[in-house]
Order: sequence, then C-alpha cells, then structure tokens
Amino acid sequence: MPTPPPTGPLVTRDTIAEGLRDLGVRPGETLLVHSSLSSLGWVCGGQVAVVQGLLDALGPDGTLVVPTHCGDLSDPARWSRPPVPEEWWDTIRATMPAYDPRVSPSFGVGVIPETVRTWPGALRSAHPQTSFAAIGPRATGIVDGHATDCRLGERSPLARLEALGARVLLLGAGYGSCTCFHLAEYRIPGPLTREGRPGPHGWEVVTDVSITSERFDELGHDFERDRPVALGTVGAARSRLFPVADAVAYAERWLAVHRPREDDFPHPAA
Repeated sequence: MPTPPPTGPLVTRDTIAEGLRDLGVRPGETLLVHSSLSSLGWVCGGQVAVVQGLLDALGPDGTLVVPTHCGDLSDPARWSRPPVPEEWWDTIRATMPAYDPRVSPSFGVGVIPETVRTWPGALRSAHPQTSFAAIGPRATGIVDGHATDCRLGERSPLARLEALGARVLLLGAGYGSCTCFHLAEYRIPGPLTREGRPGPHGWEVVTDVSITSERFDELGHDFERDRPVALGTVGAARSRLFPVADAVAYAERWLAVHRPREDDFPHPAA
C-alpha cells in the first residue's frame, strides 16, 4: 500500500519561532527545553528547523539548554528496555566506552537534544549520565562544573539555571520529562543509591541521591493548577512555559508530602 500523505499541520522554522514568541519566549532569556518532534506536526527541515526556530526566538543574547542524557551508560544488570542476557553483563561492563562529552550520543531524550549537542558552538556538561548541552552566551557558566557524583542536584546545571532565572519550555513534552523537578528531590531527605557506569579508568560505582520521575505528571498537574504557567501551541504541539525557580519551589513542597515510598526508588546496586 502507498504511504498516506502527512496530515500536518505544515510547520516551518519561521512558524516555530512565531509560535514560541506568542507563547511568551523572550529574546535574550535562558530556556531549558524538553521536546517532542513528532508532536509538532510535519516540520519542514525536521529537528534542524526546530533548533533554528528556537534560536531565532531567543536571539543572539539568549541561551538554549537541553538535556543530553546518556542513560545507556549504566549497569546492564538494570536494563529492561530491552534486557540483555546475564552472561553478557561482565563483558559489557569491561568494554563499554567511557563518557566523552564530544562524541557520546544522547540516549532516550529525542532527536532535538541530539541536534543541539552537535550544533556548532554547543557546550556540554561533564556528568556521564545526565549531561546538558547549551548554546549561547551563558552556556559556559551553565555547563561548567557539573560534578560527576551529582546527577541533577546543587552541582548540576539545574541549580545554575534556577539561579539565572531561566525558564522551562515543554515543547510537546509532558511533565514527566521535567528534569528541574529532580532538583527538588535533592533538597528533601531521601534515600541514596549506588550506580554503576563506565569510567575513565574502568567500571566504577558512584553513590548519589536516588531519584525517580514517578508521579511527575501528577506533580505537574497540581503545579499548573496552582501556579502561573503559559499555555499554547507551537505547530500542533501543546506547550508550556514557566520559571525553573517556581517549579522547583513548588516541587519541594509537593514532594515532601507526596514523595514516592522508598520501595519505589531504584535499589542500590550490589
């Protein structure tokens, strides 16, 4: 059977930039973007046009930030999508390439962040599993100093974004993708976890705060009900815009009451 034609809407670099301005994106600001290309419609130029539209809306004085996480640089014993045979685990641990911010591809965050990662002039933070990439005049201050034993806490780009007055753009993405909620997890008492990953000198195990995005959709629903969130569409994508600081402060209060039980967190590696 022939492939059916796209149903649209037809989206271009210019209509993306226009939609972002209508939503409230301001030239010169710093924007943390979580995105879904497929939600936008039929984009002429694909993910490249989306990044161009974001940069057009921000202008030369603005800074674009995206998550470029590498969830695949982790212990194969915990893989489930898909799992691998147990007899492979030791070989995988021994041969998995260590993180290199210049070449390690992002994993599980979509094609738009991966496009930003490889964009001319983009900078990337140092954490092997939860890095961020940034383009713009504030990029260095945001990505530098990301501690390799602090995924999404005070020594991560999230805390820098909060201090800079950055905003979050959910571009067709839901609150389950909202990484700044994790910064709140670091600020309330919670369990620790031990995570295995490839390091510069072989396999290493690092202790960090245990985090989970379970109930982030519910948290986001309550946040949007109680706090100002700009709502609109960019192309066909339902989009949201709000300050990082507002989201983190609300999440600290919400998680203190609704935080998942300890059994819901990842268990420490052996």
